[in-house]
Amino acid sequence: MKLKITRAEMWKATIDDRPGGAAAVLDPVAQAGANLEFAFARRAAEMPGKGLLFVLPVKGKKVVAAAQAAGLGVAVDMHMLRIEGGDKAGTTAAIARALAHAGINFRALSATAVGRGFKGFLALDSAEDAVRAAVVLKKL
Repeated sequence: MKLKITRAEMWKATIDDRPGGAAAVLDPVAQAGANLEFAFARRAAEMPGKGLLFVLPVKGKKVVAAAQAAGLGVAVDMHMLRIEGGDKAGTTAAIARALAHAGINFRALSATAVGRGFKGFLALDSAEDAVRAAVVLKKL
């Protein structure tokens, strides 16, 4: 299995847990020309009435300015890897298994297949873990 592993920069925002909470942040970023590869929103049980929104990439002066104005900021505590390859049965399991065998604990893993392609995002706690994970995954 040949995987392409690259670094990615996650941005996050606290949003209101209500209809339109995510749209209030995403709309101005889209209007500025953002082409997001990843967006994930969830309730934040630890913050009643709030949720969290995660997106990437945020690049270009206009998009960055709109993202910051909408409340998004770089998630400095998340070290992200983008994982891309062909869609093959068992890819996500192989990634999780390889990381486990290497003793690498990840904080989040998302993966999807569209057509014949696979794309995943792996969040790690430290830059060192991201480097170690990239080395392990490139060997799959």
